[in-house]
Amino acid sequence: MAELQLKDIRKSFGTVEVIKGVNLEIHSGEFMVFVGPSGCGKSTLLRLIAGLEDITSGTLSFDGQVVNGLTPSKRGIAMVFQSYALYPHMTVYDNMAFGMQLAKGSKEQIRKRVEAAAEMLQITPYLDRLPKQLSGGQRQRVAIGRAIVRDPKVFLFDEPLSNLDAALRVATRLEIAKLHHDMGKTTMIYVTHDQVEAMTLADRICVLRDGIIEQVGTPLELYERPQSLFVAGFIGSPKMNFLNGQFADAFKAHTLGVRSEHLVIKENKDGIWNGQVVHSENLGSDSYVYVDIGSKEPLIVRQEGTTRHQPGETLSISPMGDQVYRFDAQGRPMAA
Repeated sequence: MAELQLKDIRKSFGTVEVIKGVNLEIHSGEFMVFVGPSGCGKSTLLRLIAGLEDITSGTLSFDGQVVNGLTPSKRGIAMVFQSYALYPHMTVYDNMAFGMQLAKGSKEQIRKRVEAAAEMLQITPYLDRLPKQLSGGQRQRVAIGRAIVRDPKVFLFDEPLSNLDAALRVATRLEIAKLHHDMGKTTMIYVTHDQVEAMTLADRICVLRDGIIEQVGTPLELYERPQSLFVAGFIGSPKMNFLNGQFADAFKAHTLGVRSEHLVIKENKDGIWNGQVVHSENLGSDSYVYVDIGSKEPLIVRQEGTTRHQPGETLSISPMGDQVYRFDAQGRPMAA
């Protein structure tokens, strides 16, 4: 259980500044997710918190204690990597017990903690196996179990699901969500480039871009009230539709944003935009129709259930009520 405070954290590699003055508070017991495109600095920031990289300037505090000079082993953290980082010659039990063995824990204490963690993650039947005898999802659960056994103040996850296939990603994501619920007093920081993971796991999300924080908030705050064009385009799947030129001028904006679920196909052809269907995707529960209205990119329109719109078909489209986002030339939201 730890509260973290980052004050003007900066990190440079030679003459290249990667983290450019990050100020952030992470509450005790919170699940904080760092998201952003490749190269934005999210993994570097996690490594600074872990102590795997030295902070160039600024202060990092755990529960009010500055930890800049502390080694990773003295910070009370446990880290889960995307590569699992398991010892191939050790059984699952020994992999999970190794950290406590180094800390001189008693055999009985180690056994109890390993068995409890294995039960929580449903890997008890695999305790005598070697990592090579496990699937990718099972290996990742072992890596998470090894972290649990250490009873850390802070869990750090560095893109732990990126090596798994789609079905395993969903299953393991549920395991991590359950873990957070079961270990409610443990602070968790999770790095991902997948904003769906961020939206489904986070208490709050920190969106990073080029080494700075663009916005911090709950998933719904970021989705419904983005504070920049970048956040509006990054959070949400599919991404928000953006329109410029005459389309935005009509709404007195430099850029107009509208989400796919806020667009309506007008059967009586009296929508404000008209265009031809380029492509449609039927996903069963809902469908996405791509419509060329003469903007830079086709509009993506979400509809419930399946649709039968064919390429070349002309559609008339309007946004729902006031469900549009107006941005100025600097990419900042404009008052309604």
